Amino acid sequence: MTAAVTGAAATEDLLIVGAGGFARETAQAVRDAAAADLAADRVPRWRLAGHLDDDPALHGREVDGVPVLGGSALVHERPDARAVVCVGSPRDYGVRARLVRRLALPESRYATVVHPTAALSGSSVLGPGTVLLAHCVLTAAVRVGAHVAVMPHVVLTHDDEVGDFATLASGVRLGGGVRLGRGAYVGAGALVREYTEVGAWSLTGMGSTVLADVPAGEVWAGSPARRLREAGGPALDELRADELETGRGPETRMGSTAA
Repeated sequence: MTAAVTGAAATEDLLIVGAGGFARETAQAVRDAAAADLAADRVPRWRLAGHLDDDPALHGREVDGVPVLGGSALVHERPDARAVVCVGSPRDYGVRARLVRRLALPESRYATVVHPTAALSGSSVLGPGTVLLAHCVLTAAVRVGAHVAVMPHVVLTHDDEVGDFATLASGVRLGGGVRLGRGAYVGAGALVREYTEVGAWSLTGMGSTVLADVPAGEVWAGSPARRLREAGGPALDELRADELETGRGPETRMGSTAA
């Protein structure tokens, strides 16, 4: 786990894997961070080198002025550059984990991107490959794992723990001491009661109010949130893969870097 970095002794090239909405937002965060560094007479942490995307139709094009250099495998041809994987949606929120597994990069290759308007306390830590977008707040002793997507205006309060590959959509609020499991997806505007556990590879619907523990691999929604059904196939595949790897059953689990 690493704390956020606001400046650096030298600027490093950054490749964003993906060219969709989340990737474009991350690219803008990198631009905004560089502008803030320059305005404060600091050396920018990152130089945006381009997108990598596995859709051949995008290769050679620009997305918001940033070139799409080729497929994700090109990351291996740029060992000098750091990377961040910015893919995923509620329809398939396991895709980020699959892509990171396929790329098999060492942890040291992954960047941590923090928008300059995010408020990250000195007692909070972030894992590699994690992105905090604009106006996020991490108050005290928050632990966020690797490859976590934290969208704008998310608030994480004291002692929250967020597992690897989790996604917190815009406007999510977690009360103190919440444990969000590996790969969990929390929809936009959802509220999670303090000291609640949200299970691995679960999905919480937008605008939900979570007052009770959410089991792993389930979809919950509503106010108060209730079980709707089992999660979709890709999420359950990731949950089963985790169970095989750890030898544990489908209870709530945190990602290794956040535990």
